Amino acid sequence: MGSIRKWIFVFSAFALAGAVACNRQPQQAAAPQPEIKLAVNWSNTTIVSKSTPTLQVVVNPPLRPGQPLAAASFQALKDLGADYVRYVPWLPYPRLGVAELEPPTKEKTSWDFSVIDPMTKEFMDATAGHSTVMNFSTIPQWMFKTNKPITYPADPNQVFWDYEQGAELRDPSMKELGDYYNRLVSWYANGGFTDENGVKHDSGYHYKFPVWEVLNEVEFEHKTTPELYAKEYDAIVDGIHRASPDTKFMGMALAAPGDDPNWIEYFLDSKHHKAGIPLDYISYHFYASPGQGQTIEDWQYTFFDQAEGFLHTVNYIEDIRKHLSPNTKTDTDELGVILPTDNTPRDNVPPPQQYWNLAGSLYAYLYMNLSRKGIDIIGESQLVGYPTQFPSVSMMNWQDNKPNARFWVLKLIKDSFHAGDKLVETKLDGANSADVEAQAFDTPSGHKLLLANKRNAAIDVPLPEGGSPTALTVDAQTGDGPARSVQPAGGKIHLEPFAVTVVSW
Repeated sequence: MGSIRKWIFVFSAFALAGAVACNRQPQQAAAPQPEIKLAVNWSNTTIVSKSTPTLQVVVNPPLRPGQPLAAASFQALKDLGADYVRYVPWLPYPRLGVAELEPPTKEKTSWDFSVIDPMTKEFMDATAGHSTVMNFSTIPQWMFKTNKPITYPADPNQVFWDYEQGAELRDPSMKELGDYYNRLVSWYANGGFTDENGVKHDSGYHYKFPVWEVLNEVEFEHKTTPELYAKEYDAIVDGIHRASPDTKFMGMALAAPGDDPNWIEYFLDSKHHKAGIPLDYISYHFYASPGQGQTIEDWQYTFFDQAEGFLHTVNYIEDIRKHLSPNTKTDTDELGVILPTDNTPRDNVPPPQQYWNLAGSLYAYLYMNLSRKGIDIIGESQLVGYPTQFPSVSMMNWQDNKPNARFWVLKLIKDSFHAGDKLVETKLDGANSADVEAQAFDTPSGHKLLLANKRNAAIDVPLPEGGSPTALTVDAQTGDGPARSVQPAGGKIHLEPFAVTVVSW
């Protein structure tokens, strides 16, 4: 998806797991539960965290100036204060993401930032003081050989899924491609640029771009191959580097990284790139995708079974990365759920309220497991979705313009845990231990425990002895509000269904 993809791909690694989940018996909320046992060894550090929790912002019409959802969303983004926030103008809105929609002639060019700048400026203002990952993911289609010119709606708000049709660039040297990105970045980083006819275009912007991600979901959206993408990456990196020498670069943004490991192997082998081209980051995505007819009683298993398959894929990718390019970092910059009702007439009906807490619990589960694997950036997808545009992936409630539980889970994690914290040995045991994910952290501000209830039933978890713990939780009671304070009692913490809780000592 670019950032959310038009297609839904489910890794083969968890196709069977999803089928198994469909046949499980739903858990009865009132059933008695054997006690869960939790053991924490605060003196045994398993890994020092390198992980930054964050999110992506996908450009779409409700984020345009004057929209109530836009004002609330950018305020939420500013209040969050996250680093490495990903910004993606993408393919279904050509006028909101492509700055030169017509090929240049000797008489004129079509450079136009008038509807692109307002949202970009809002984004840069909301993330001021924090690092970003920029990704203008859509290449102007006139750069490709096509049977006929690619048309696009004059209305910036009209969705158009068929803009990207080209596969073979008309300029095999890819200089034209690199020059487009050079001018695009110069507009925002250097106060303007000189166009193909020698005409100067002034912007007045002097933004810093710490990281630039090159294209999105390249194996599907861009209809390319590992070999061709490596050349496109090199051309775009070279063009941007000329405009912004300090920018680091991220590659691939794979939609389904488990489908073809050749993508990872080819890209991370430096001999497939021009001399001096950096391989600073790789990126890839995961969306849980339940089957038609499943309900939340099935989802509570399907989501986590599919996530487990994704984590196996991460292990494999990490082996390749460490072997070929150990200094390359990793950004899992689209993590979420895509329900089968999305982008259909049925997506006008919001999912059940519990869904947002379940999806938040899934992100907390992934944050814990990816942190254990040393993943650098763990990005939740996405700030704004709405009916016809992947509503189940939204972190904002498009009905009341408030952040939903997925956002508040991210904020709770972002405010509680940071790179440099020590993950310590944490073990769960007991008959229901698989229903909870737990990770203890030794942080500069004290001992903390992150808990995620994976099930649609309340669970009590015993706490390590000592001290007077306090806790914050996001659960059904918090609704579209921030984490609430809860008090551990009797040496236990009570987790409501799908709750994400941080206990502090």
